[in-house]
Amino acid sequence: MAKKGGAVKVRLESSAGTGYRYYAKRSTRAEYKLKLRKFDPWATHPTTGRRGAHVLFEEKKMPPHKK
Repeated sequence: MAKKGGAVKVRLESSAGTGYRYYAKRSTRAEYKLKLRKFDPWATHPTTGRRGAHVLFEEKKMPPHKK
């Protein structure tokens, strides 16, 4: 028999508003949404003004599957 999946794919979207996203897996038992600090190459760094900064990424709903 096959095991049931213990993980689900989620989309992590940048809180900087750049539209950059990562995809990750998280446990189906988790009662919280993921919030991770990751690198966004499109975000502007607040002190240097250059592109590329570590920002907060928040879990969003996955888009519907295309057939």
